[in-house]
Amino acid sequence: MKNKEVILGLVAGLLASCLGLIITLLIFGKGNSLFDSLQVAINSSVLTKLVSMGAILNLAVFFLFIQRKEDSKAKGVLIATVIVAAITIIVRFV
Repeated sequence: MKNKEVILGLVAGLLASCLGLIITLLIFGKGNSLFDSLQVAINSSVLTKLVSMGAILNLAVFFLFIQRKEDSKAKGVLIATVIVAAITIIVRFV
């Protein structure tokens, strides 16, 4: 049962990161559309910075689960944050 809750938290964390990235692209994007903004971010090497800013939304999801005393789901969000951070570091330095 706990593994299912951790996986739900992981999925919630990954979705929050994706949503945060989309919101960040809409706010800071310099293209006409979301896809154009993504292309500009990739070409100007700021995608990793935008992904990092987008992961801030995980903080809200994490504290929501903590407040509801759903620690297993909060653990999944934490794992998702570590995964996003690892991918960001790999993309940035490789």
